[in-house]
Formats: sequence, structure tokens, C-alpha cells
Amino acid sequence: MPHALIIYSGGLDTTVCIPLMRDRGADRISTVTIDVGQPADDVNMASDRARQLGTEHTVLDAKEQFAEHFCFPAIHANADYFGYPLSTAIARPLIGRLAAEHGQKIGADMFVHGCTGKGNDQFRIEHGLRMFAPEIPILAPVREENLTRTWEIEYAESKDLPIGQSKEKIWSIDENVWGRSIEGGRLEDPGYAPPEEIFEWTHSYEACPDTPLDVTISFDNGNPVAINNHAMGPLEIIQKANELAGTHGVGRIDIMEDRMIGLKVRENYECPGATLLIAVHKALESLVMTKAERAFKAHVDQQWAELAYQGLWWDPFMEDLNAFIGSVQRRVTGDVALRLYKSSMKVTRRQSDCAIYSEAAASFDDSAELDQSQMTGMVKTHGMESLIYNRIRERCEL
Repeated sequence: MPHALIIYSGGLDTTVCIPLMRDRGADRISTVTIDVGQPADDVNMASDRARQLGTEHTVLDAKEQFAEHFCFPAIHANADYFGYPLSTAIARPLIGRLAAEHGQKIGADMFVHGCTGKGNDQFRIEHGLRMFAPEIPILAPVREENLTRTWEIEYAESKDLPIGQSKEKIWSIDENVWGRSIEGGRLEDPGYAPPEEIFEWTHSYEACPDTPLDVTISFDNGNPVAINNHAMGPLEIIQKANELAGTHGVGRIDIMEDRMIGLKVRENYECPGATLLIAVHKALESLVMTKAERAFKAHVDQQWAELAYQGLWWDPFMEDLNAFIGSVQRRVTGDVALRLYKSSMKVTRRQSDCAIYSEAAASFDDSAELDQSQMTGMVKTHGMESLIYNRIRERCEL
């Protein structure tokens, strides 16, 4: 008796997978929803819809795990892919892994997901499934049968599926604690200005408070641990950062994104907490890292973001990058203050006992630590190769 486990969001694509798998001969169908911080109403809707369609449904609460083991590493790496803080991207490997483990637990004969053949999620989720349950085959009906949204709606209606909300949705939205992505409809046109109605986490410039807000974030070994001296756990601190930055209009992102398969698409994101926490983390790193470390880590961070975007969370290169990043984070301890005001965010203060900074050496009024007169010889030899090169240009007809 074939047993299919559908990774279920409750949306149109995953909902049509239920009767499609029955048509393919699956006698037993289970569904699983991985809660990484999507709205409670969406999680409840998925549960109600799955049970209405006669599946054995499970919800796995992964919010804390996602915050600590996926969002915090993204902070350490200042994770950014062409302006996108990788909110959806870093959730997919966790969803794939937890679904794989759940499938093994319940004895599933196959995994089923609703990803299309045009997006990135098919790579990210299937990588997690194959990593942790390589013995279980994976089916992707929407991709394999090249289904269109129009066909799916007509099929759903013919099967009396409860898709009212999906049918009426104008935008395609994915949400977790690290960010919110909005796409589809007219938003696909790069020349179309996003309407205010698509935003839920961030205030418009006009709706922002008229008074600036000063905020201090405290870090310990690269991890944000307190806001305004109030200690918080990973999930709570991300949620609070979302609230503070979003209220002041910080974290709206509108970019042209280059997908893994070569498509260039227009994407809109709301990532207020991620934008804030990455910015202050980067500011603290600038205080405690050497010049060479900062230059090298910028390259490491870029490589980390590329792998994370592709969902290659368990790649050996990712392990190597994390080893360097983790070494640096041992010194990223201290406080960063910033001011939020009318869609802007400005770092105003940095403090750390691990700072590679000497006020005495940097001050124009203190000569005790650095005797300026000793720099004369160093200045004379600065750019020596350039000077010699310019002297020989005419002789060598360069």
C-alpha cells in the first residue's frame, strides 16, 4: 500500500497534490507542515484543509530551531544575496530535513512537494530530503506534469477542493520569522511600483513615527543576546527586531534576483529584523577584526550566501566557511547602538572589550603610543614599485 508524505503548505500547489497522488495510486496520504514562523492562521488553515481532505496531518514547530541554528548563522555571515537577506532560502533546508526525518518515522514510501520547475525551492527542499532520507523517492507533480495555475484551479474545482483563499490570492507570499517574500501578479513587471497593500511588517515613510528611536543591541560571540539591556532568546530577539525596525519602515527590499536556473525575476521582500541585526553585527565586526580579516571575511560571507541561496546547507565548503566565521565570532562581543527614523537606520555607537582600536594611537592630541616622526621613512618608501615603474615607462616605451 503506497504511502505518500506531502510537504504541505495549504496553498494551491500542495493541495492539488493530494488528489493527484490518489489518482497515481497512493492508498495512504500523510501531510506535514513545518512551522518556521508563518502566520498562525496559515498553519491552522493548512491543518484544517489537510484533515478536510482526509490526510493524516502533522504540524512540526521548528521556530526556535530555525531562529537559533539557521537565522543566527546567517547573522554571523552577514548573509546577503544581491540585497536579499536569504529569508526563504535558509528555511528550505530545515523543512527538507525535518520532512525527511518525519517521513522515515511514519514509514513513507515517497515524498511529494508542490514546487514548480521555475523556482529555487525545488533544489533546496530536495537536497534536504536526499541528504537525510536518500532511500525514499521524491515526486513533484506540478513540475513533472508542467501544470499551470489555471489548470490547477480547474482541476481543484472538479475535485471540490477547498481552494477559495488560494484562488482569490493576488500575491504569492512566503513568510517565516526571518522575512517575508511577496511575488506574482503585476509584481512580476519590473516597471510596476509595488502597492502599499503588499506590505504587512513595515510601515510606509508616511506612517512611520515622527520621533526617532534609539536602540542598543548586545552581542555575545556573534549572537545578539539583548535589546536595550533586556536579555532574550534567539526567536524572541528576532521577533522584537522585526517589530522595532518594521515600525520605523526599515527592511523593504525590491530587487531583480538571479535565480539558480538562470531566470531573472523581480522580488519584493520585507526583512526588517534581518536588516537591522545584520547591519549592527557587521558594525561590531568592523571594530574587533583586523583589516585583513575584514577583507577576507567579505569574500567568505559572499561565498556563504551563494551556498545558502542554493540550499547547500550541508556542503563541505559550507563547513569550511563556518569554521572561519566561527573563529572570528569569538571576538564579536559588545554593544552597538543605532537610530531608527523614517525608513532609515544609522549606527551611532560601537563598544567592545575586544576592539582592535587604540584611542591613544588614533587621537590627534596624543603622541605617547604613536610617535608621528617615526613615519617619515615609511612614507618615503610608500608606493616604491609605482614610482620605479613610472620612471621606466618612457625607456621601455610603455
